[in-house]
Amino acid sequence: MDNPNCNTEHRKYQHLTSEERHEIEVRLKDGWSVYRIAQHLSRPYNTISNEIKRGTVLLYSGKVERYKADKGHEVYLEHRRNSRRNYRCLETVSFLRYVEQQFKNEKWSFDATVGHAKEHHLYQKKEMVCTKTLYNYADLGLINIKNIDLPEKMKRNTKLKKNRQQKKKLGKSIEERPKEIETREEFGHWEIDSVIGQKKEGQSQVMTIVERKYRKSIWLKVKDHSAEAVDEALQTLFTDFGDKYKKVFKSITGDNGSEFANLSNLEVKGIPVFFTHP
Repeated sequence: MDNPNCNTEHRKYQHLTSEERHEIEVRLKDGWSVYRIAQHLSRPYNTISNEIKRGTVLLYSGKVERYKADKGHEVYLEHRRNSRRNYRCLETVSFLRYVEQQFKNEKWSFDATVGHAKEHHLYQKKEMVCTKTLYNYADLGLINIKNIDLPEKMKRNTKLKKNRQQKKKLGKSIEERPKEIETREEFGHWEIDSVIGQKKEGQSQVMTIVERKYRKSIWLKVKDHSAEAVDEALQTLFTDFGDKYKKVFKSITGDNGSEFANLSNLEVKGIPVFFTHP
């Protein structure tokens, strides 16, 4: 059924879909013009015209030309396979041989060779590749120089991004935690964590404290995701337990998150604190 109120918009430069190709095939059989099909599919006229040319086949011993969606899709995939750019090594063979010669005979680095060739205009720009490309060609084996021949490169790992700055260790590692805590046989050892909802400035968060032996948990609402808010919530919790808080909270283990930056201050209150460092 035709839909005269179709308002589907296509993004520019988006390729035709298989459904659209079959739509073209059906509409051509119905006698529609290329212009009408283009309007119906909200496509440029040239896009539909070129697609019809690509997908047209000869039938009945070459007497009839007819567009076939499957043929159009087949030609499209073939063009896609051949659309990638070839390595420039085929266009820069002379320069690559010059690099190999200077590297082996004169012990020049890639960068020195490229710089010398540019300074003395030994090759045109289109006949050369940059230093980074030469190292890539060595990785791929496209030149007669291997990575093992590049001692400076072997000292570095060029594939790794810059290491992120390690997080600051907030306190004693979980590896220092006494063995009796690991057995879960004694009550009073807790694990603290935060539950982050939508990350909005000033948004309230939830902090959980789970007891290791009985798996009982306490949920506390904190005003935001900051160390100060966590401190305030813990102080309120300890106040609720009065003088017995040391018997209830014998140790606390948390992760290395910034919201627990002040957790080590509990050591002053006699509560050991441990962190799961990354």
